[in-house]
Amino acid sequence: MTLTVHHLEYSQSFRILWLLEALSADYDVKVYERDPKSRLAPADYKALSPLGTAPVITDGDLALAETNAIVDYILDKHPKSKLRPTANASNRTNYLFWFHAAQGSMMPIMLFGAVFGAIEKSVPFFLKGLIRKITGQVKAGFLNPRMNALIDKAEADLGTSKWLAGDELTAADIVMSYNMESSHNAGYITDAHPNCLRWLEQMHANAAFKAAMMKDGRETMVFTG
Repeated sequence: MTLTVHHLEYSQSFRILWLLEALSADYDVKVYERDPKSRLAPADYKALSPLGTAPVITDGDLALAETNAIVDYILDKHPKSKLRPTANASNRTNYLFWFHAAQGSMMPIMLFGAVFGAIEKSVPFFLKGLIRKITGQVKAGFLNPRMNALIDKAEADLGTSKWLAGDELTAADIVMSYNMESSHNAGYITDAHPNCLRWLEQMHANAAFKAAMMKDGRETMVFTG
């Protein structure tokens, strides 16, 4: 059976589309629209993934969630691909760092930021000032320094290579696409990060990325979560 990407609109599952296009793999896409009120996944999507989070793939009787688990599963089926450096490759360490930093370090920071934003919008008017003061202190003292440190490392690494783990595209770049685009939109990546901006430009120009965008049916990157 053909592998199917269960693609929740405006979500991280775009990264799996890009991976599969980069591999020239055969796959199907089933697109799900978010609930118009909650902006969460619909019931039929949650039937595949109880958390209702993207991405999810099915391959025969197998259903698998979590971005990096899916990426490794797919790459296991394409052992000759250069998208995952071998254990002895010189760029293996950088690959491992960015492949796991995407979900292990950057996504939690982005999630906290999104939760704080939702809280600030939902509390009664008379509590907004207090809540904003508290969340502002957490952002200034914890979230922003950590995110800035990660962006600074990306800027430094991209000063020595074309992509995050060397001069060829790897799965580390693919899983970092959501994070880098969102960091740019949130103002973490600025004109002070020319290497990161160059990385974003070359990502948008990548042929497999463009093909994934066509499968996704969008012309611009817009992510919700």
